[in-house]
Amino acid sequence: MTNLAETGRVSSGRSINVIQGDFKISRSDGDVLTTVLGSCVAMCLYDLGAGIGGMNHFLLPERKDTCHSDIRFGAHAMELLINALLRCGADRSRLKAKLFGGATMSTNLSDIGKANAEFAVNFLATENIACVSTSLGGTTARRIRFWPTSGRVQQLQIPNSPELVARRTNITNQPQPDVTLF
Repeated sequence: MTNLAETGRVSSGRSINVIQGDFKISRSDGDVLTTVLGSCVAMCLYDLGAGIGGMNHFLLPERKDTCHSDIRFGAHAMELLINALLRCGADRSRLKAKLFGGATMSTNLSDIGKANAEFAVNFLATENIACVSTSLGGTTARRIRFWPTSGRVQQLQIPNSPELVARRTNITNQPQPDVTLF
């Protein structure tokens, strides 16, 4: 599925998956935007007055080399989502945000989840966009369902399997394959 902003089409009553490094918007009452997050962060952004909203899903906070834009990075993902909503009739002064993700998925890696979460919160504050709800951090993955026209969100925390916990903490002291959930 392509983004509404790119095609001008409005989808109706579907579950629309937002994958890593992507964003989707909709103004259809029946649409639900969904994603699964680990250390990644998703921003659900909506304008109730215009009846439109969208979600992005980014992997890393910022790119050090600013020569190339890439939606996998928070700064670019945020700008693309905001601009697409504005082009489709949202009013910047009415935008509300909800943030999810940023979990610590491995104790053996740098805390990308924390960096993603801090970036998202700071971005919204800098852009003066009201953040009305957050579920950031922790150590479990999340499944998010977002109704873009109403701003309603459901979150399901995905329990850790004993095997995943053992790999994360390496409690068996045996070599373990790298497992990173995003």
